[in-house]
Amino acid sequence: MIMQTRNMTSTKWLCLGLAAVLLGIPCARAADEMPSDFKSDVLEWVDQLDGPTVSERKLAERSLIEAGPKALAFLPDSDANLSIEASDRLKRVRQLLESAKAEQQTEAITIRLDQVTTLSEALEAISRDSEIEFDYDGDKTVPVESVTTPLSFWHAVDFVLDQADLDINFYGGNRDTLQLVHRSAGRPSRVDSAAYTGVYRIEPTAVTSRRSLNQPDLSALNLGLEISWEPRLTPIGLSIPIPLLRGKLDDGATLKPQQSANTIEISTGGEIAQSEFFLPMQLPAGQPEKIANLSGVIKALLPGKRETFELSLRETGAKEKIDSMEVMIESVRKNGPLHEIRVGVQLEDAGRSLESHRQWIFENRAFVRRADGSKAEHLGYEVYRQSSAGVGIGYLFDLGDSVSDSTFIYESPTAVVENEVSFLLQDIPLP
Repeated sequence: MIMQTRNMTSTKWLCLGLAAVLLGIPCARAADEMPSDFKSDVLEWVDQLDGPTVSERKLAERSLIEAGPKALAFLPDSDANLSIEASDRLKRVRQLLESAKAEQQTEAITIRLDQVTTLSEALEAISRDSEIEFDYDGDKTVPVESVTTPLSFWHAVDFVLDQADLDINFYGGNRDTLQLVHRSAGRPSRVDSAAYTGVYRIEPTAVTSRRSLNQPDLSALNLGLEISWEPRLTPIGLSIPIPLLRGKLDDGATLKPQQSANTIEISTGGEIAQSEFFLPMQLPAGQPEKIANLSGVIKALLPGKRETFELSLRETGAKEKIDSMEVMIESVRKNGPLHEIRVGVQLEDAGRSLESHRQWIFENRAFVRRADGSKAEHLGYEVYRQSSAGVGIGYLFDLGDSVSDSTFIYESPTAVVENEVSFLLQDIPLP
């Protein structure tokens, strides 16, 4: 099965285009021509946001944007000493750089397998570039051919597993580990069966047809598919719009979707980087032997890099902001023999991620680290506030008398990026 893709939204940080649109002037320095004393330059540009002339202030803002997301580490936490105009410019710079950082973090990983000779070396190379580990107790000395062309994560995994006659048990791994198992007899090539687009891998797994003789409208062809994503990025609100599906049969006829639904919603979870779904299509006339091609669009919100918030429980009001997310301890109080820690989580420019698709935020790991280094996992939680920009979550812990010397730990992506990619499947056999 041949794959072709077209990324419908840019995930590259285009300095020239953004600066030109924002400031009406072109970029003066390429991103790879950074000054040697980067921190000093960033601080100087921040000072120049309050410069005496409009051109100087614009140049300072443009320079900060050109510096890229690495400049975020040196931007001041507070703009209290800046004028209103400079504060507005700094806020705009921070928002743009945080958005650029999140987009970089959600780009598809590139894997290099140009110097591998065995399964062990190949898996190590994939882990090196993706931070995903593999659980496999079998023979890792199996020969594996190298490939000079950089591959996407799933293409690289499939390329290696095909040579080692292995497959994946998604239910045996976790967020950071894929369990490898011996392949079932007759299982076709993973590479030939799949399409790769963005951070996704799509594979048709079943085709069923039903012809209703007395109620022709109930006749249908259902195409079962498996979609996987890079384990580091669990999509939020993953869906496929039905009206955008386009298909052709090998006899030249058009394969049309049923209009029973407008969108196919696909369930996602943080521990398993795979889900199954069905595409409802109209039953073809004639006797075609395969679907020549089927294209569509995948829409989702992708989370940025997972960060760790550490907040002291010594007093109420402790808070920390990383990128677009702020986490604050709103209260710590007794709840029977337990303690309830009420935590406020706010996300700037949350959009749909905290509207109809907010389950991801409740799946984030939260625990307490005691003074002696031991961990206390929460015993349950209750949501006491929800808004378009944040939530309030009350976590229950059994902490005894060690509350004031403990630290609340919260792990979460700190930004969410809208993502839309197209896919193309080819040569799908029909029953």
